[in-house]
Amino acid sequence: MTRVAAIDCGTNSIRLLVADADPATGELVDLERRMTIVRLGQGVDRTGRLAPEALQRTFAACREYAAVIKELGAERLRFVATSASRDAENRDEFVRGVLDILGVEPEVISGDQEAEFSFTGATRELLGRDDLTKPFLVVDIGGGSTEFVVGDDHVRAARSVDIGCVRMTERHLVRDGAVVDPPAPEQIAAVRADIEAALDLAERTVPLGEAHTLVGLAGSVTTLSAIAQDLPAYDSAAIHHSRIPYERVREITEGLLRSTHAERAAIPSMHPGRVDVIGAGALVLLAIMERIGAAEVVVSEHDILDGIGWSLA
Repeated sequence: MTRVAAIDCGTNSIRLLVADADPATGELVDLERRMTIVRLGQGVDRTGRLAPEALQRTFAACREYAAVIKELGAERLRFVATSASRDAENRDEFVRGVLDILGVEPEVISGDQEAEFSFTGATRELLGRDDLTKPFLVVDIGGGSTEFVVGDDHVRAARSVDIGCVRMTERHLVRDGAVVDPPAPEQIAAVRADIEAALDLAERTVPLGEAHTLVGLAGSVTTLSAIAQDLPAYDSAAIHHSRIPYERVREITEGLLRSTHAERAAIPSMHPGRVDVIGAGALVLLAIMERIGAAEVVVSEHDILDGIGWSLA
């Protein structure tokens, strides 16, 4: 066994996995999983730069993760950065900060690489399931972008498009520097128009309609699962491989878009960092399900982070 550490730094959150990996089989045995909302992508869509306060929040989380990695004795570490740091003019400042704290340079990967990791992480446990039909469409709804990957035992096609929950919120659901609660119909329509245009773009590369099983990843989808199950608190075990019917996704999405900040914050399973962006994230999932005619979405807690971990095995 090799003890590995994987860090996934996205637009909204930064996550850590420390696990024992079997190089022969690629099996991972989790030792520690952590997630911190840092909103690294704050304002990137508008300014093109990483905000100083966003960098400081991210570096603080990196220091916390460095202590965990040292305590657990990980032999290998891989740090992958995605949408926000890909788009930022000052990403060199981000790279230097991470290198100073963790001793490794973050890999600012392409959208296609991000999709490959997400697909591997999400489907490894699903390949032998008799109740799920291939090919899979894996959809990773992040803060800045959404990745679409179609495949069976391997990736057939992948595409990343810029319709993440943070990006859509900041672009359309903010007025005078504050999130509008609840958003006006014309604001929701603007989000939906961006999503539909991005889906058209994704379909040029990825045959979305050929998929038989939709697999949804990341915080927007897992939070919807928690809401759908009426969980008293966020419960990864209950969420992992749960299924949400289309009608329930539509019902929850419409409810979130009608609600105020206080009403969303009062949902027991809602992470405070998702309160302002969950409506846009839910709308992305709903639009995808309607585009491909999916009757349900299979929710996975295993995603790009697990793909990064398996790459170290």
